Amino acid sequence: MYFALAGQYESWITPIAVILAVPLALLGTVAALLSIGLANNIYVQIGLVLLIALSAKNAILIVEMAREGRAAGRDIIDAVVNASKARFRPIIMTSFTFILGVLPLVLASGAGASARRSLGIAVASGMLASTCLAVLFVPSLFVVLQSWSERKLTKRG
Repeated sequence: MYFALAGQYESWITPIAVILAVPLALLGTVAALLSIGLANNIYVQIGLVLLIALSAKNAILIVEMAREGRAAGRDIIDAVVNASKARFRPIIMTSFTFILGVLPLVLASGAGASARRSLGIAVASGMLASTCLAVLFVPSLFVVLQSWSERKLTKRG
């Protein structure tokens, strides 16, 4: 994933802002599993793979628009603020739609309910944490990494 993003952004530094959004989703899942007392089984691990993709997608939405703003000549902070404002609603809408969509898995009962609950709780809690934390941390990470990258380039050239 890192190499694909590095090729897309033509930068070795920018994809780090996207990659560092993934652990935010994992924090939510781990916290939920520990607080409820569920085991880390195969269903949870399948959910974690799904969370990696969804949290990266949300981060890519912000980073891509911030890069476009920066390429248009905006200041780094201005580009990130505009990107965050523009992408906040789509991120919130898709994330909470997904969380509400897996709510039947969380509330499952009957035969096979423990497997559905494991998957549902892992994915719902991870996506909730990712949504709440990524909208704050991804723009901050982008500002730090982009500033560092641009300072490094100006020192070279």
